[in-house]
Parts: sequence; C-alpha cells; structure tokens
Amino acid sequence: MKPAPFAYHDPTTIGDAVALLAKYENARALAGGQSLVPMMNFRYATPDHLVDLNGVEALRGLAVGERLSIGAMTRQRDVEFSSEIADACPILVEALRHVGHRQTRNRGTIGGSLCHLDPAAETPAMMMLHDAVLTAESSSGSRTLPMNEFALGFMTSALEPGELLTHISFESWAKTHGWGFEEYARRHGDFAIASAGVLLTLDDRGAISRFAMVIGGLAPAPTRLSDLEAQAVGATPDEDFIKAVGHAASSVEAMDDAHVSGAYRQHLASVLSARALRRALDRARERSHHHD
Repeated sequence: MKPAPFAYHDPTTIGDAVALLAKYENARALAGGQSLVPMMNFRYATPDHLVDLNGVEALRGLAVGERLSIGAMTRQRDVEFSSEIADACPILVEALRHVGHRQTRNRGTIGGSLCHLDPAAETPAMMMLHDAVLTAESSSGSRTLPMNEFALGFMTSALEPGELLTHISFESWAKTHGWGFEEYARRHGDFAIASAGVLLTLDDRGAISRFAMVIGGLAPAPTRLSDLEAQAVGATPDEDFIKAVGHAASSVEAMDDAHVSGAYRQHLASVLSARALRRALDRARERSHHHD
C-alpha cells in the first residue's frame, strides 16, 4: 500500500513547526513515524501536509531533578538507556522495554506515543501513573494540560488542531519507593491486552504511605484507581489488601475486541495488578532496608 499524496515540510524550530501546522489545513506532525506511517500506508490517515519534527532539536532531551522533564521528540531508546531515568523513575524504563521491538524504540518517540494514545500503549499509562503535565504550543502561545485531561477517549488527545506537544514533566517519587509493572501480550512486542503499574512508599511500620496504580488496555485510555489509592494510605499490605487490589482492578470497565472479551481483560487486570503490587512491595521493603 502507498500513502495518499501529501506535501512534506521539515522545520528546524518549534516556532516554524507550529506556524506550518497553523497555516495548512489537514496537516499532521511526524515524530518517529512508527504509528503514523503505517496508518498512512493503509490510508487510515490521509494528511495533506506532513510536518516532520525530526529536525527540531529543541524538542529533544531529558532533564532529571525533583521533576523529570522529557522533550516530546526524545527517542524511547534514549529514555530506556538513561541511567538518570533508571535511578529516578525505574518503572518507566521497565515499561519501555515492553514497547514494540528495539527497532521501533530506536525511532519511536515519547511524545509520538502519547499523542497516538493507543489504549494498550505503555507510555500513556506511565504518564497517567505519574500525574504528568504536558506542554503544548501553538501559534497563539503555550498551555499546560494534566495527563488525565489529555486523554479524551479512544486514540483521541485533547490537542487542538495546530497544537504541538513539546514536553512532558512529572515529579519523581522518593528514593525508597517500590514499583512494579506487568503486562500481558500474546508475544513480546505485540500490543498489550492488559497491563498494570504500581508505585508505593512504606512508612516505618511497613504500612503504605503513598500509593498509585494504573491499569492499561481495558478502557479507551489508561485508568487510575483513585478510590483504591485513597483507601490504600495507612493500610497494611497483607494478603487481604493484595486481594482487594486485584478485585478493584477487575472492576475497571473493559472493551471487547476481535481478539479477547472485556471479561478476559478484567481477569488479566486482576492477576497483573496483584503481581505488580507484590513486586512493588518487595522492592520498597528492600530499598527502605538499604536506606536505614
């Protein structure tokens, strides 16, 4: 298959890129092309203008401090192999290893994956888990959007026509936090059928002092379990607690598709979340032990 005809533009600054997006109707930004190019080849996407962001240096890069900031055009592989990210946000590295294959991560970008918003994708789930804030620029200025307002629905982001995602930032968790990420796909590199991510910290008594959990692949966008998160604070993470978490995960509304039923996805969510939680607890205990 070949794409429908389009005009190609390759700006080198953010200003030029947003000016092109504003000027032309039916223009699409091209990041890593790992999702957009196949969609164009199948003519699911038929932009008249393609604005290639690969020459825009200002959209690349990582800054790690109390907040982590990632440029939208930063390659997934650069994040996966950053020792600073591994230290500050190990779950992100763990989740990225499940994204496609090495070849797609070489080209695929953090921002591209976020804007594509596949329900099963790992990057949107990680940004939802960290309450990330996204910065978008257009010819009329820039604005920030929390991740929970960015994902509007099935593969639909809150970006307005002519807006460009420029970077993403989120707070890093305490050094003693534990993390766990689990997903199930039919084979490695395939789209996940379901995934679960857990972050937590423990207090001196071994009770939970902070808790965040995300379920991916079930609903049109990644889902945070906010009620459960609030109840978890102060809880003793015993077997009953783990069971309750699995139960909460299985109550997320789930889509049916050609491959699997919603009920099967819910079952997976329950198993994966309990697994991710156990792993997070082990790591938190080990790390708070080290820091004593």
